[in-house]
Amino acid sequence: MKPDFAKYSDGLIPAIIQDSNSQKVLMLGFMNEEALTKTKSEGRVTFFSRSKQRLWTKGESSGNYLTVKEIMEDCDSDTLLIKVDPTGSVCHTGADTCFKEDNSSFSLDKLEQIIADRKNNASDTSYTSSLFTKGINKIAQKVGEEAVELVIESKDDDKEKFLGEAADLLFHYLILLQAKGFGLRDVKQVLAARHKN
Repeated sequence: MKPDFAKYSDGLIPAIIQDSNSQKVLMLGFMNEEALTKTKSEGRVTFFSRSKQRLWTKGESSGNYLTVKEIMEDCDSDTLLIKVDPTGSVCHTGADTCFKEDNSSFSLDKLEQIIADRKNNASDTSYTSSLFTKGINKIAQKVGEEAVELVIESKDDDKEKFLGEAADLLFHYLILLQAKGFGLRDVKQVLAARHKN
């Protein structure tokens, strides 16, 4: 791979950042040769900040790093596509992508963030916080109950009840993952490994 940094007068080429699991485009930044070298050596995305006129590693202040999974260049060698595993939100607004059409939409990532917040900042009025307080046995029991209720509803033709129970099961499953210190990303990695075989 030999990107053509000389193609642009400022020596910077666009770097498109994409989630390696969801394939969602997360952001666009610019790199010079030094930024790309640092990105490759450290395994975390580093850009050249045009406003600060220096190298800038995404997450250096927030802790929301972009761990590199793959780097590709386009057919003209003047644009990079970098597939990453993001840690936390990507956009400064707290959204998982910098592109506005997705910032206000519901996502499982956002739901996981809410659940994590209920765990780390417990509230007396929060049902989710109360489950974490009661412990792993109660959480596991709720997942089992919701699974049984979903199976029961699947035998009927009431779409609303079936989807409601499916949502309840998924919600409590996410709580269980969080209680065990994991998230959907960890499950996706297992499934991806199985898919390769």
